[in-house]
Amino acid sequence: MTETFTLVHISDVHLGPLDGFHLRHLNTKRALGYLNWQRGRRHVHSRGVADRIAADALAQAPDHIAVTGDLANLGLPGEYANTLAWLEALGDPRRVSVVPGNHDIYTRRLGGASCLETWAPFMRGNETPTDETGPVRFPYVRRQGPVALIGLNSAVPTPPFVAAGRLGEAQIAALSQTLVRLGETGLIRVVLIHHPPLPGQAPPRRALEDAAALAEVLERCGAELVLHGHNHRQMLAWRRHGVRGIPVLGAASASAAAAHKAEPLARYHVLRMRRESGLAHIDCEIRGLAETEGEIVRLAREDLVMPGR
Repeated sequence: MTETFTLVHISDVHLGPLDGFHLRHLNTKRALGYLNWQRGRRHVHSRGVADRIAADALAQAPDHIAVTGDLANLGLPGEYANTLAWLEALGDPRRVSVVPGNHDIYTRRLGGASCLETWAPFMRGNETPTDETGPVRFPYVRRQGPVALIGLNSAVPTPPFVAAGRLGEAQIAALSQTLVRLGETGLIRVVLIHHPPLPGQAPPRRALEDAAALAEVLERCGAELVLHGHNHRQMLAWRRHGVRGIPVLGAASASAAAAHKAEPLARYHVLRMRRESGLAHIDCEIRGLAETEGEIVRLAREDLVMPGR
């Protein structure tokens, strides 16, 4: 199998504005989140920059686009509707895949819409006709040419000041079976998750609670690539499996118009992958802003091959 597949990876766009904020949506966490947005984050995350990143991504003529969560900010119904329009401009649901982030499932549902309903066409599998109807189920599997995209949901409602995630035993068990099954097909298995999937990649209040269990599944069952967001930083880690290992690649925010603490300006990944002689070859190009108000350019590129022991 020598077909080259181009996958764009975008994360943490935090689309503004915060339309549709009503008293019926208010609770302690949303109130604190709203203050945080007004005082700081709205000066970092720019819809204009997110739109420019999207346009540049489409100019790379990708076969598929993966968005690993945090499209919203406070989990408001108006945000879900605005984000749906942005996703539809990005591409047809058959060519764009989404997994939710902690800002998308921000707090307990207060009678409004859910991103799992509003964005459902972008979060359904395509292995069988029944996958494309009914409620969203995780993990989902989307076969795209030589690639199988496996979407996980690590987003759960959390208390104020907590942005942790959790998969749960059922989702991890299903992932294990899915990875083994797809591994027998020769497809390039790409796992999508919002939270960093390995232990120690985020502080406890922001971490994936069952990262150790997920890491064990990856090591035992294998995958060719794991994509995540959440930390708003460029990250590359590895998990041992076989000879080559599994690259675990984290994206920075795709809407950052200004550097914030250790978070860089907006960027995203262009991943060109193929399988030759039984091995997956993945070329990663990082594109984004090199300077505020600058053009979107190539920032770096790297072949994702595990370094020697």
